[in-house]
Amino acid sequence: MKDPAHARAIGLLVIASFCWSLGGLLIKAVDWPPLAVAGMRGLFAGLFLLATNRPLRFTFSRAQLIGALGYAACTVTFVAATKLTTAANAILLQYTAPVWIALFGAWLIGERATRADWLTIVVVLAGMTLFFAGGLDFSGVLGNSIAILSGVCFAAMTLALRSQKDQSPVESIILGNLLAFLVGLPWIVSAPPLNAVGWFALLLLGIVQLGVSYWLYARAIRHVTALEASIIPVIEPILNPVWVMLMLGETPTSLALLGGVIVLTAITLRAIASIRGAASRSAPHAPRESEFEV
Repeated sequence: MKDPAHARAIGLLVIASFCWSLGGLLIKAVDWPPLAVAGMRGLFAGLFLLATNRPLRFTFSRAQLIGALGYAACTVTFVAATKLTTAANAILLQYTAPVWIALFGAWLIGERATRADWLTIVVVLAGMTLFFAGGLDFSGVLGNSIAILSGVCFAAMTLALRSQKDQSPVESIILGNLLAFLVGLPWIVSAPPLNAVGWFALLLLGIVQLGVSYWLYARAIRHVTALEASIIPVIEPILNPVWVMLMLGETPTSLALLGGVIVLTAITLRAIASIRGAASRSAPHAPRESEFEV
């Protein structure tokens, strides 16, 4: 007996990860400072989500505001980390988010990590380390610290969105995007004019890479645990250079390919186990995991 809502939510997370993974390719087409790009794509994403979600309820509750602040801070700190350390460091350290969720999920929202969860986290981080081995450089203390902070912010956002599973988490994402726009506004004002290709890439960044992805993410997180919502999207940084390779010819190393296979295998096995587990919990003799009290 399957849990259709949970299985569908896993699929939505995978599609959202595909959308997120377009960022590296599209950002290369926008000749603007990183914070200007982050701000303008936030505006486009916020407007897209405002137009495609009804009804909206901006209660400005603690969970809604923490979700918004976590989202905006995750975006801004990741951009800052990318400027201050290597891109590989920034991505790897941001995706320590599942560790923070596993540590604090039981305390904050009543979702305890299993041994299988911890094993998946260890394997995924090992695979990502191999994948980005050529670009890792842990000498930049400030940049690496900000990258870790970005992971903490991503975890806080995910936990806050998950705690709103019985309400509507999309309002937090809209507020977070608009806040990211305000943070990037000074850089947008002083940025040089863009050509048509640059504006088209910005629209895709806002509408597809953030807007569509978080439209899907907000619906998925109602039916998956916070840890699932942070582990499964780890395929995003693996796919990101794939699009760059296909479009721009940047070929990954053998270690990167091995690391990518390890990550994708671990995520696939975790998703299959998660769907099977949700199916057993949906049987009459067991409670569903998606019905945890907050």
